[in-house]
Amino acid sequence: MQAATLPFMSGWLWIRYGYKLFLSQPLAMLFWSMMTSVLITASYLVPILGQMILIASTPILTFISLSACQHIAAGRLMRLPMWVEPLRAPEIRRRLLGLGMAYLASCLTAGFLATLPFLDDLSAAINEQGVLDEHALIAAMQGPFITFGLLYVLISILFWHAPALIGWHKIKIAQALFFSMVACWRNKGPFLLYVVSWAGIFFALQFVAEFLGMLGLSPSSTQMLLTPVNIVLAAVLYCSFYPAYTSIFGDNNASAN
Repeated sequence: MQAATLPFMSGWLWIRYGYKLFLSQPLAMLFWSMMTSVLITASYLVPILGQMILIASTPILTFISLSACQHIAAGRLMRLPMWVEPLRAPEIRRRLLGLGMAYLASCLTAGFLATLPFLDDLSAAINEQGVLDEHALIAAMQGPFITFGLLYVLISILFWHAPALIGWHKIKIAQALFFSMVACWRNKGPFLLYVVSWAGIFFALQFVAEFLGMLGLSPSSTQMLLTPVNIVLAAVLYCSFYPAYTSIFGDNNASAN
């Protein structure tokens, strides 16, 4: 399996093509964006366990998104039964669940490794009377957050293409992780631009929210105005995953299930 090496600007082209995919069937992708938002919100109803289930489900949700984009790119109208089509094959479902557990284990391990060196600083945020010093805690959390962020970059490289490689190529988890790592490393420039571009888009949206607040708009009104924008941006983000895969591994490798 050969992963192409793409020019730097491909990272921005993935976003542009994702936007075109979204415009092809906006209602379908808005539906999926809202569904994922509901799942994220529902995960907080059961603290810790809910988030763990959501993290473990990420590869399945990613493959569903990619499969939907594949149908849209082929000009097929997305219907409700088509959303569950990618999970009908028991072997694919089993491997994606296994990938999800590996992803969860990787995130938990990264969290542990990121926190361990800073335990003394975190403990110091609680005084002898057991009172939490919020300012000290915020300062103490900076180290773990930065460390986890760096570790998560490595995790993302391993898992980025793995759902598609397992779902469409039916390869083993270890092979999928390896091929994903190679593909991301060969295209580190485009992926850097891709991440920076999306970060810039979401920071711009945050700036708009702060600007509306400065104009006197209440936080609830600002949230009401920007929630639809967030849903659209999330839909475009999901759509951009598909060209990021097909431009590296080829359209012919995304075989229909």
